[in-house]
Amino acid sequence: MKLHTLKYLLAGIVLTGFVSCSNDDDNTPITVEPEPVPAGVDFSGTFAQQDQMGRAAINTVLGGTSAEKNTFNVTIPSEMVAGFQADFLNKAVALHGAFGVEYEQNILGLDAQTLTTILASDVLQVAPEGPTTYFAGTLDAPTSVLTGRTLSDDVVDVSLILLFGGMDGQKYNGQTPETPILVTDNVSAGTGAMGTSTFPYLVSPQ
Repeated sequence: MKLHTLKYLLAGIVLTGFVSCSNDDDNTPITVEPEPVPAGVDFSGTFAQQDQMGRAAINTVLGGTSAEKNTFNVTIPSEMVAGFQADFLNKAVALHGAFGVEYEQNILGLDAQTLTTILASDVLQVAPEGPTTYFAGTLDAPTSVLTGRTLSDDVVDVSLILLFGGMDGQKYNGQTPETPILVTDNVSAGTGAMGTSTFPYLVSPQ
């Protein structure tokens, strides 16, 4: 009985607090309506993650079979390095081996072991005191790596540069007829400007 009395007392105090709160300027109570749930949307049941897209195309290029790619997509980030870094490293080395070369340090000074360890954890880091970018600086003087993504970042080209660009970012850039172009997907950003005031802030489809 005492518990019920205490609950009613607390509820009364809370309600009194809500009723007594008002706008000091015009004494008009503030009413907040809950967001309506769209008709036909069913949130019942159990939901499961289906994809992992911190860094675009990483799983596509460095992942294994379709089943292994699907497993990667539903693995929590804290378990990704242990589960997939070795496979990512083997694939990166094999891709270079297909052109008769060994992986060397990339433009950010990362060897294959370090780079694939970073890429295997498919999350975007945050740099509280640095720029938010997939690749900061220029190819000659990069200042940070993978600290987030802006809408104008060409994330696929950056990934290809880090994997195949070598120490100057240009190793496989078609310098000779025999040299394959592996540091870009040759897909331009298109025309038009990013929006600044309306979600999703993207250039209109072309």
